[in-house]
Amino acid sequence: MGELVSARVLAFDTSTEALAVALQIDADLFTWNGPSGAVASAQLLPQVRRLLQQAGAELRQLQAIAFGRGPGAFTGLRTACAVAQGLALGAELPVLPVDSLMIVAEGVRVAQPGAPDDIDVVMDARMAEVYAGRYRWDGAHWQVSRAPALYSLDGLHAAWALQPPRCVAGSALAALGGRLRSGEALRIGADIDRAAALLRLAQQLWIDGAGIDAAAALPLYLRDKVALTVAEREALRRAEHAA
Repeated sequence: MGELVSARVLAFDTSTEALAVALQIDADLFTWNGPSGAVASAQLLPQVRRLLQQAGAELRQLQAIAFGRGPGAFTGLRTACAVAQGLALGAELPVLPVDSLMIVAEGVRVAQPGAPDDIDVVMDARMAEVYAGRYRWDGAHWQVSRAPALYSLDGLHAAWALQPPRCVAGSALAALGGRLRSGEALRIGADIDRAAALLRLAQQLWIDGAGIDAAAALPLYLRDKVALTVAEREALRRAEHAA
């Protein structure tokens, strides 16, 4: 991804049990990683204020606000999106929605230089389900090879049977252990610097001109799609029974 550019960006992610907040003011970087979960809404704004104070900066001096759009926990995604919208609207800034699974891929790329260029990210989604996506590093950008989706373990294993992973990383490795059958793939469970990885992705989105109006920002909450599919199947079952 090369050297960080000098865009002035605030970025945060609350999609997991870990809260990541990062700020770049020209060449100066400020990052914080800590617990999130149910306290994300109480922790986020104080950490944003703390980083701004450390940098001696104000929101109106920034060029964009980035947030982890998901997939992830519903409450966390709503928190990140709402805070990003509120701050961006108040300061008249664009927002940069960041793929939360890609944050893991970017963190692995830097922390594990010898890792394959293809990385399957698997995030624990509870209830024996995972959020999973496949990403490929082309030397300058991450490409989405398989878009993030919510899988049962059987569904993910079926997808992997068709296209076996080369490298698997993410919180589902620790949460599911041997139940997650990844074959011969390299499994990377080490902690990553989520805040720094998030900031690098946000900077690349800024370079690519991916900023959007704050009012258009939405979280990517995949369980909504699953619920809709179940409802459609139930409607089809009732229709068949009636017929």
